[in-house]
Amino acid sequence: MAHKVVLLHDAHAALGRIDSSDTLLEAQAIAAALAELGYAATTLPVGLDVGALQRALDELEPYAVVNLVESLEGRGELVHVVPALLEALGVPFTGCPAHALGVTSHKVFAKELMRRAGVPTPDPFAGVPVVGAPVAGAPVGDGSWIVKSVFEHASLGLDDSSVAAAGAVGDLIEARRAEFGGRWFAERFVPGRELNVALIAAPEGLSVLPVAEIRFEGFPATKPAIVGYAAKWHAQSFEYRNTVRSFGVEPELAARLGGIARDCWQLFGLAGYARVDFRVDTAGTPWVLEVNANPCLSPDAGFAAALAQAGIVYVDAIAWVVADARRRASKEQP
Repeated sequence: MAHKVVLLHDAHAALGRIDSSDTLLEAQAIAAALAELGYAATTLPVGLDVGALQRALDELEPYAVVNLVESLEGRGELVHVVPALLEALGVPFTGCPAHALGVTSHKVFAKELMRRAGVPTPDPFAGVPVVGAPVAGAPVGDGSWIVKSVFEHASLGLDDSSVAAAGAVGDLIEARRAEFGGRWFAERFVPGRELNVALIAAPEGLSVLPVAEIRFEGFPATKPAIVGYAAKWHAQSFEYRNTVRSFGVEPELAARLGGIARDCWQLFGLAGYARVDFRVDTAGTPWVLEVNANPCLSPDAGFAAALAQAGIVYVDAIAWVVADARRRASKEQP
């Protein structure tokens, strides 16, 4: 009999924004890969009733769980709840552990940990509750700041107006809170290039995949070069058509970014797979924007593109993360 693998996702995904519903397509692609690998795949939506989830898992007795939960009922600050339950139950699951998801999902707290560890990251706006002195050599940029959600990913609320002068930051944070809810903050905007590094636990150990760069083609000088919400989700928009993923980053820069990404993997206790997002300023200095401990694994997303660039077959990568889940769970047994 084939081993059962259960794919978990937020039940809110089918009802939410396009960035949430994309998880359903991700689940379908992974389920197809699991079937090709000989697993019996079942998709299970989850909500705030973790008791119901526990009962379902007790009944299914999965060989492993693929954790695609990026939020619970659309709330990103709850991303760690499901993996915390899985850990308590001793159920093997893919991706990062609960503590890593919890810490990295709080972008301001993650930023403070990076600052303390000497990982270069843009300064937070004055008044943001972080501890410690600024990292030496923090980017001066053009004096602009960028306003982001503390917990939500997928570039929620990120558009041209998100880049603002210091005097406008307070009002902009309040406007975002009124429109989207949740908590918001600002960090120093770093003009320059946008790149990201995907990492995966391969059979031979941690593998740093080829560095991807997002090129801003045809952007006017007055338009912020950022990967906003439209660039990710509105297929007919200028931003979507003119932000182009490419590989072939200069070897020296790629090695430097890969080293910093490895540092982040160790710092946050990441596992399975993850992605680190960077800006590289006009002087060539890299700055970590975010650590994404649960990046999208859809075949058309950036992580799969990095796998392909490395010559790694998508189905093989899914096999690796399931094997890694089983391996980590076996080490945690008393």
